[in-house]
Amino acid sequence: MFHVVPFSVLLIYFISLAYVSKTCPVYIVDFTCFKPPNYLRVPFSTYIEHATKFDFFDDKSASFISKILHLSGMGDQTYFPPGLFYIPPRSGQKEAINEVHMVLFSVLEDLLSKTKISPQDIDILIVNCSGFCPDPSLSDIIVNEYALKEGVKSYTISGMGCSANSLAIDMARNIMKTQKNSNAVILSTEILSTGWYPGKERAFMILNCIFRMGGAAVLLSNKKEAKRAAKYKLLWTLRTQGAFDDKRYYSAYRTEDSSGITGVRLNGDVLQVAGDTLRSHIPILGARFLPLIEKLRFVASVLMLKTTKRSTEIYIPNFRTAFQHFCFPATGKSVVRETAKRLKLGDRDMEPALMTLHRFGNQSSSSLWYELAYLEAKERVKEGDKVWQLGMGTGPKCNSVVMECIRPILDEALIGPWADTINSYPVTIP
Repeated sequence: MFHVVPFSVLLIYFISLAYVSKTCPVYIVDFTCFKPPNYLRVPFSTYIEHATKFDFFDDKSASFISKILHLSGMGDQTYFPPGLFYIPPRSGQKEAINEVHMVLFSVLEDLLSKTKISPQDIDILIVNCSGFCPDPSLSDIIVNEYALKEGVKSYTISGMGCSANSLAIDMARNIMKTQKNSNAVILSTEILSTGWYPGKERAFMILNCIFRMGGAAVLLSNKKEAKRAAKYKLLWTLRTQGAFDDKRYYSAYRTEDSSGITGVRLNGDVLQVAGDTLRSHIPILGARFLPLIEKLRFVASVLMLKTTKRSTEIYIPNFRTAFQHFCFPATGKSVVRETAKRLKLGDRDMEPALMTLHRFGNQSSSSLWYELAYLEAKERVKEGDKVWQLGMGTGPKCNSVVMECIRPILDEALIGPWADTINSYPVTIP
């Protein structure tokens, strides 16, 4: 249930009604998602068999891993980087850099090929990876490998979790307000080769179970000619966070053991933290896109609750009246379903996130683009449709990207990451 929204949030809610961007339009020209080679596939049986051979795991550890895998919502076709197939897994700088090359070089080259631009056409480069932050930086690696021009504005974002790609889109949009006639490339991944936990603490073992290999590349442009080829027009971005709240900050997602290894603390507070952060985010987003009748119903329910002090739920607006497609964080089936429940969305709205989780696992921030690729492969995105991407990450943070389809999108099932499996989906996830 959404609780009473603070007056300050309602004030922002009304003020944002009058907000109209006067900057040059930003277009999402195209995007690509990394499709790992089949030899990197990690079925549950292979994973569990390897786990039983690790000196640092016992029978209870292997049983716990099996349970997490089967409850995760993932299927048997997810992928690990090469270093994690060794016994024991190789989790070092060399393996991580090799994974960077495999993922980021692949998606960038695919993007350049699809969009017919050269590396010299890139004016802004943003690379995000939450857990691996080498020196030279990830953006420096790209600049060097592809000989980007001297004046390119390059940035590397770390520590932002599943919200990082949405944050990068917002960052690119803000830079483009003052840099006209520009192309921006965003590369998103989570490097797993440095994150393997060789121990028995269950909070940290969960990381080994739920994260999988993936990456995405996105081309944005505010050039006038970009409109002719672009798939989407970027309508809005929104960022809110809850790190100022001690309860949310210290309850959120991550913990650390004595060796400094970061893990996931699964407790009853996690979904509540996500809900609290989402609750302050939704009124601002709704003010920008919901039809007037939905806004009035929401405000009326808040006023009734405040004036009558009766126990009643705040009205949850019908977001299907504003958006046709939803891309939620594919962090786990419980988080996806709880987010949908709080927004009163149905099974079809959850489908892209749950199917991405099943097919590719939790790929952190890049998963939102696998979800959009799923929708495109199913040929559900029509000209004029609006897509809402919601990124929720550590801190906790909540970031939204809203885009509008501006041309027909066909035949993506033949070339995207879903090319070999799209006809097998959707599947039922208990």
